[in-house]
Amino acid sequence: MMYADHIVTNAMVWQPPGVAPADTVAIADGVIVAVGTGVDRDLVAATTEMHDLGGASLLPGFIDAHVHPVAGGLAALRCDLSELAHDRRGYLDAVAAFARSHPEAPVITGSGWYGDAFEGGLPTKADLDAVVDDRPVVLSSHDGHGVWVNGIALRIAGIDRHTPDPTGGRIERDADGEPTGVLFERAADAVQALTPAIDDATLREALLVAQRRLHSVGVTGWQDAGVDIPAFGLSDTLATYLAADEAGELTARVCGALWWAAASGAGQIDTLRERRDAARTGRRFHVDTVKVMQDGICENCTAAMLSPYSELPSGADAMGLSFLEPDELNEICSLLATDRFHIHMHAVGDRAVRECLDGLAAARTANPRFAAVHQIAHLDVVDPNDIPRFAALDVMANIQALWARRDTEIIERKLPLLGPGRERWHFPFGSISAAGGALAMGSDWPVTDPNPLWAIHTAVNRTGSQSDPHAIGDEARTVPLVREEALSLRTAVDAYTIGAARAAHCADRSGSIEVGKDADLVALSGDITAVDDIGCLSARMTMVGGAVVAR
Repeated sequence: MMYADHIVTNAMVWQPPGVAPADTVAIADGVIVAVGTGVDRDLVAATTEMHDLGGASLLPGFIDAHVHPVAGGLAALRCDLSELAHDRRGYLDAVAAFARSHPEAPVITGSGWYGDAFEGGLPTKADLDAVVDDRPVVLSSHDGHGVWVNGIALRIAGIDRHTPDPTGGRIERDADGEPTGVLFERAADAVQALTPAIDDATLREALLVAQRRLHSVGVTGWQDAGVDIPAFGLSDTLATYLAADEAGELTARVCGALWWAAASGAGQIDTLRERRDAARTGRRFHVDTVKVMQDGICENCTAAMLSPYSELPSGADAMGLSFLEPDELNEICSLLATDRFHIHMHAVGDRAVRECLDGLAAARTANPRFAAVHQIAHLDVVDPNDIPRFAALDVMANIQALWARRDTEIIERKLPLLGPGRERWHFPFGSISAAGGALAMGSDWPVTDPNPLWAIHTAVNRTGSQSDPHAIGDEARTVPLVREEALSLRTAVDAYTIGAARAAHCADRSGSIEVGKDADLVALSGDITAVDDIGCLSARMTMVGGAVVAR
């Protein structure tokens, strides 16, 4: 006789449309063995743990389709500004306090600042010089695309008014051409080189810190969007994942994406194969995807646009930056598909989105028999002519819905750059879905918070949740950002569960509540279908493979 290890009852069980309602799920040996109405007493033993949800929702565990967990964990171990209010004085006080408490650190490193805390939208080296002037300070922005440094960091890195902007980057300058202390994209490489290498033990600790945080908000698995990404001050984390998985410390299900180094060309394919093979025997971790980054972000004018930015800062490229030429991008996508790699692309501007769709069209032609889950992440601006191509090319839209609201930073910095014509196609998630495009949802943490419920609230309402402290501005929580692009609750939840499971290539075991699937589940604090502010709910219990990992 089989007995259940756990029975979750009196729940609003998230079921696909057309399936009979259920209020009870039984779990044995880590697998869902029954979904129905009422408790089957034949499954109950003295050892069965009963969970009465009191009418709250039971969902498939959230899967974060695009996240950088080791960077998020590392931020918590450094000078972490991400949890602070958006306030210049508060940031500076935190940096000063961290420097005082770490006198041995040769460089003060950290991350998490938002530009809307500063007049003009960006911080300056003078601010940092006033609190730390005896060693370099290197602080990544919350989005990872800019770095705030003090004067000594610029001097040691050899960056001054005569330093040209590097390919793929920009040095922010004042009216006299002097660097102001903010470096965008590849312009930050020289100061990032000043930061000490992160040892293996610290990387391992960062991964486990991140895993606890993600489990606490109901995340049971994720796709790491670059295990060797040259951002956030990180080194290669593939070995970190492999070691944690082998030691049984990795409780989440993780799909890792390898990084396509733009400067290395086609010759890196052999290394990518070797790294994929190294993860083939993983218990909870696998690698089958390559991340290709095609542009930057709109806020610093490095996102690649089809037409010029409407208001151009001094020194910015009028059309943004494509990191790979279209012909080369097509060749790269074809090469990767031929070698049976799934392709995960970063595209923010409408030109980058088009270039990536063209590249994935080439990939489909190169290997039409490969049932690849190719995806494009972010999609801040999409030309309406390209929206039907997601479905036509079977390309998944990997969306970060938390961004789709009228935050101060978006209203003051981003929308003026886009202009009114492009604003209509700002995060056009509803249009992509309506045209038949598949959606997966992720957080891009530590760029923004990893709480899926905040993101789902924003996807459905195009406003910020009352519980989200980063929804900054008079309109962030009250005025929808392009209301017609909102998603239904069903579409949004499915994007963060079964859609994200497809993106992370684990939909055969996770992403829905079905008999025979692994018990990857999240119990919420209330009924997600019956609240106005979804973000005010919380994860009450998180379970992976039948084991409770957070409660």
